[in-house]
Amino acid sequence: MADQFAPPRIYPILFMNKEYRICTRCVMDTTDSEIVFNDDGTCNHCTRIVPHVKWLRESVSQRRCMWEQITEKIRTEGKGKPYDCLIGVSGGMDSSYVAILMKEWGLRPLAVHVDNGWNSELAVHNVKGLLDNLGIDLETIVLDWEEFRNLQVAFLRVSTPDGEIPTDHAIVAGMYHTMRKHKIKYLLEGGNPYSESILARTWSMGHYDWKYVSAINKRFGRGNKLRTFPHINAWQYMSSHMLQMGRKSYGPLHFLEFDRETVKRQLAEQFNWRFYGGKHYESAYTKFYQGVVLPQKFNIDKRKGHLSSYICAGMTTREEALKELAQPPYPPEEIEADTEYVCKKLGLSLTEYDDIMKLPHKLMWDYPNNSKLFSMPKWKVMTPVKALVRRFFKPERKAFARDSK
Repeated sequence: MADQFAPPRIYPILFMNKEYRICTRCVMDTTDSEIVFNDDGTCNHCTRIVPHVKWLRESVSQRRCMWEQITEKIRTEGKGKPYDCLIGVSGGMDSSYVAILMKEWGLRPLAVHVDNGWNSELAVHNVKGLLDNLGIDLETIVLDWEEFRNLQVAFLRVSTPDGEIPTDHAIVAGMYHTMRKHKIKYLLEGGNPYSESILARTWSMGHYDWKYVSAINKRFGRGNKLRTFPHINAWQYMSSHMLQMGRKSYGPLHFLEFDRETVKRQLAEQFNWRFYGGKHYESAYTKFYQGVVLPQKFNIDKRKGHLSSYICAGMTTREEALKELAQPPYPPEEIEADTEYVCKKLGLSLTEYDDIMKLPHKLMWDYPNNSKLFSMPKWKVMTPVKALVRRFFKPERKAFARDSK
């Protein structure tokens, strides 16, 4: 037990001497193994995103009219029910802004928050202050700590850059089951096309893949039984998210204007909301994982994707992004104490953590998963489903199948 009190090893950035090719427009570089460069030095990410963002900027009035029609439909179908839509809240900027917008548009949302045991005090303050002021009901899903802790450790031992999947999967499944419980048809998501448009695929995969999650737990969970952990299997995910059967999801930020600094100022002035210092840093574990584990073990700095998204959206310049990236991803003076805290909370010795950081890198494809199923074109999934509906269901269902072609 002596190693429990030894100072943790501070891992150096082992890749600094290697030169990486960087995009001439954004700040994505060859730390993304799948990046492709054009003749002018721009990358496939910004080549794909810039036209889309340009269209978003130019079609504001058109998309606002579409959103008016969507909200009118939600209000109409929600009459007589306690809630007409569901939103997820983490305390972050995007989900907080979605909550504000829903009240402004006259909707009656139920908010869902997943408590995985890592909420910062600031996140609790932000969520409570926002929802109390807006008068939005909150349903909190509290994860069983022992189950969840063991699953997180399993995802560290697997040595893929997917350590946030246990939380992400629980959030998706929690919202799915809450919608079924309260018979809510509409989910309003906090995805932001301006800050999350560039995400390297190999930096994290399998968030909705229960086959992958359960395989990792079975192999590396050391007897951990996921008896209460919220999960959603392949059919449930595809029927609800891909095929929109019985539910529909919309991203309000894909329809309405968004300016990061304006939103941040509105949240601070009206709701006493305070910024965390980084995207998704409302979770202490996310902050540590993205700021320490990913850069030091996998040479992944997720700030590059978010900053590149902001560049393509015209919310920052490449020069400003490069200055931000020149700063360490985690305060160096906090690494030692926070490493001790995270290891203690996870039940790991510092020696075990050290061994995990030295494991060879893997990817999701090295383990059982449903990636081929999830990557199938929607029409390939819809064709057999429609045939099944026509064969076994009533005539009125056949009409529905015909209309959904």
